[in-house]
Amino acid sequence: MRLPEFPIQQFTDATSAVDYVQRIYDANTEFLRHHFAAYTKGESRARVRACYPYVGVTVERGREQTDSPRAYGFVAETGHYQSTLTQPKLFRGYYIEQFEWLLKNHAVPLQVGVSNTPMPIHFAFPEGVHIDGDLMPIRVEQLRAIFDLPDLSMINDAIANGRQPEGDQHLKPLSLFSAPRVDYSLHRLPHYTGLAPHHFQNFIIFTNYQFYVDQFCQIAQQLMQPQTDAALQEQSRHYSGFAGPGGYIIPNANIHAAAKPVGAPAARVPQMPAYSLMRDDHCGITIVNIGVGPSNAKTITDHLAVLRPHAWIMVGHCAGLRDEQKIGDYVLAHAYVRDDHVLDSELPLWVPVPALAEVQRALEAAVSRVTCLQGLDLKKVMRTGTVETTDNRNWELLGYDRLAEHFAQSRAIALDMESAVIAANGFRFRVPYGTLLCVSDKPLHGELKLAGMANRFYKQQVDQHLKIGIQAMALLREQSPASLHSRKLRGFNEPAFQ
Repeated sequence: MRLPEFPIQQFTDATSAVDYVQRIYDANTEFLRHHFAAYTKGESRARVRACYPYVGVTVERGREQTDSPRAYGFVAETGHYQSTLTQPKLFRGYYIEQFEWLLKNHAVPLQVGVSNTPMPIHFAFPEGVHIDGDLMPIRVEQLRAIFDLPDLSMINDAIANGRQPEGDQHLKPLSLFSAPRVDYSLHRLPHYTGLAPHHFQNFIIFTNYQFYVDQFCQIAQQLMQPQTDAALQEQSRHYSGFAGPGGYIIPNANIHAAAKPVGAPAARVPQMPAYSLMRDDHCGITIVNIGVGPSNAKTITDHLAVLRPHAWIMVGHCAGLRDEQKIGDYVLAHAYVRDDHVLDSELPLWVPVPALAEVQRALEAAVSRVTCLQGLDLKKVMRTGTVETTDNRNWELLGYDRLAEHFAQSRAIALDMESAVIAANGFRFRVPYGTLLCVSDKPLHGELKLAGMANRFYKQQVDQHLKIGIQAMALLREQSPASLHSRKLRGFNEPAFQ
């Protein structure tokens, strides 16, 4: 089988451009899979290589854009821009939108062709395929001599971190991520969460307790059943199905009455299980139990960022630091103290992580709607302030005097182990973010999270807290992507893609 040739073509229609990207990608991945099949049979000894498709645009003087009403979809300087692309079936809607805005803002054609970036053989296969699992050890060792393998020089966050990526220094990026970087994360997501990339939705809730996930699954499965209650019918009609780890899918019986569940729940719970209330436009809700700790929070957001979600929020537990707070009160974070250290090299501590008004308003409105409280009554159960995130699981043991001084200086009203990381990585990857926590203990004031106390708290608050998170996502979904993807998340020399 010979590698097909694809000449560089110019397009003034976004859909046609994405169709050509799809043709290149399909042909090149099929070429690699064909030769890998021959390799497993001992038939292939020659070097085999195929490369990713790319999209490019040349913006000359007078074609720049500096006053677009959107925060993305344009470039502000003249030059040659290009980015490699992958999995166009998964990203079809996203690519079409980005291409359309480039064409509209600059009125110059897009170029689509085959890049010089090799496609690693692992990324030519569908998700979940472990290509060297059945190979003899000697054939695994010889794999590098025949095929390209993942190369860390192309799998990094240089663009997101504000550095010019390696390669042609005359080409400026259109996207935050190269195709190999995207593919790497798409292959890691099922490993950590058990959920396939195409089942993730554009609105993501992170939590640090399984109680929230259990409640989410209960709500989701109820919505998938035939509804007679008018309120549940209205809520249910927004979603096409419910997906869980292992590819288990429950279709919405209110839309597809005869459809049957697909697959079965995963036999083994993954490290950070994820579940999705799905919509056909991918604007449903995904919840991920990231567990406890800043490292997990960074890991999952590093990978989910390549899906370019419209928002992610943290809905979990925290320690209340003020005496007037009560167990079960909510904390809406408007600032963060980053004492977790996991992002210090990627996002220096001097970089502020601002609160985003669009997300803040949605979270506050959701608390009001679910609790039926407003004004001063709402302030009695929800306090806005600074949240500190630590990497010290036993921070309480540092000593009262030291802690009291520290929190007095920072003005922090709550402490957890994930929120600042999720917000900081949202800022770094230009993903709108927010935090709504629930006070589960008050160590500085003698109310420790002991077993009996925790159980009572969980029973009282988990249901309401999760409903607030779901309501907040529904409110965010009502906004346009242009309003969500704030200019506060973007710099002066940003890639054009959202």
